[in-house]
Amino acid sequence: MTELHDLPLRDRWARLRFAVVGPLLAAPPEAGQLRELITALAAKRWRHPVTGDDVQFGRSTVERWFYRARKAAHDPVGSLRDSKRPSGAGAGLSILAVQAIREQYREHPGWTCQLHFDNLKVTLGPANLPSYTTVRRYLRAQGLFRERRPRHTSTGAMLARDRLEKLEVRSFEVEHVNALWHLDFHHGSRKLLTYDGQWITPMLLCVLDDRSRVVCHAQWFLDETARSLIHGLSQAFQRRGLPRALMTDNGSAMLAEETTAGLLELGVLHQTTLPYSPYQNAKQETFWARIEGRVMAMLEGEPSLSLELLNQATHAWIEREYHHAHHSEIGGTPLKRYLAGPDVRRECPASDALRAAFRIGVTRAQRRSDGTVSLDGTRFEIPSAYRHLQRVHLRYARWDLSRVDLVDADSDAVLCPLRPLDKAANADGQRRRLDAVNAINAEPPPVSAPGIAPLLRQLLAEHAATGLPPAWIPADWQEQA
Repeated sequence: MTELHDLPLRDRWARLRFAVVGPLLAAPPEAGQLRELITALAAKRWRHPVTGDDVQFGRSTVERWFYRARKAAHDPVGSLRDSKRPSGAGAGLSILAVQAIREQYREHPGWTCQLHFDNLKVTLGPANLPSYTTVRRYLRAQGLFRERRPRHTSTGAMLARDRLEKLEVRSFEVEHVNALWHLDFHHGSRKLLTYDGQWITPMLLCVLDDRSRVVCHAQWFLDETARSLIHGLSQAFQRRGLPRALMTDNGSAMLAEETTAGLLELGVLHQTTLPYSPYQNAKQETFWARIEGRVMAMLEGEPSLSLELLNQATHAWIEREYHHAHHSEIGGTPLKRYLAGPDVRRECPASDALRAAFRIGVTRAQRRSDGTVSLDGTRFEIPSAYRHLQRVHLRYARWDLSRVDLVDADSDAVLCPLRPLDKAANADGQRRRLDAVNAINAEPPPVSAPGIAPLLRQLLAEHAATGLPPAWIPADWQEQA
């Protein structure tokens, strides 16, 4: 149902005017009674369509409305609307003024309407200067809105601004639950005091389902790293299953090799927004406003705010209020829409498989002297069964050197875990026998020495057949008896 305050101003005035003169149209007065009836209507009080105050209208005004409505037999209400003010270059502006306004806006798109008008006073002079209302109306009609100064002035930021001005922006929504998730970090409005006496801004990681707006997982961290991202995202996978696609911005944590490799390993399509274009992830931006307006507002009276309290309060609000609150955009609650489906999620693997997926692969040269490799400043021992490999392929997460695996370069299968070099344990002098490189095809060592190699034996025979004398003079005191 349309409320009165939702109607345009022209329609509100037309309804009031028709209410004033409507009785005269419904019961046409007898000859000589019109003046008396109009005078009675002018003495009555009416409700102003904008302010709501009591207002009276003059007799001549009511008479003008009556004749206008009676003349328009087919649309008396439409005839009582105010005439629409023309817009564009001919709306009370001269060609000189239009050129001055457009040139000034082209040079200074960040100026306000008032600043444009003040400068036009000097450019055009009092004789050709239009009113402030005319200048503002022209700027709005031509789409010459004020452009905010970008935070970044890099080439990418300028290209993003130009793209936003030239290309249309459209809202979107996928047709299936768990078809697309949104992930982003939010900087909290309050700082936390850590145990070492430092003030740190907490970061809220949130994973949001596109269709239902259900929060798959949310957690506050003290940093915005790939380790925190994967920790929270893995929990979202375990709670809701694997989605088909994940949309993030171009932050360093989102583009880290562990993140991209893990999503590829799990079969989740990673989609990134355009650089400097946060409006493409608007569903997350809307959720941040609710976090600040509800959760953080209710915590403003708590002096000792901790990370644990932030997480408890956020999860309580999400599960007890947000998921059950009516969402005007989707026409229902997020939880009901999530359960209604249709759902395209996949089963989430076990925790060990998730940790193994979010790792990077590197290649290192094995030291032939002691069978070790260096990884991020730490030396790891290669089992003797793989001592024949000149270059080894490893998989690990850069923040967790306790789990480094040796993998096969062709099949990517894990061959064995690697452990850091323990020099203190190796100092006991005990050494194990080397394992066979390939135990199945291993042959017993020869009984006697093989002697001269076949190629050298052939070369000696060919050289002796030439009959040439030796190319050196032997030392008599070094001859063997």
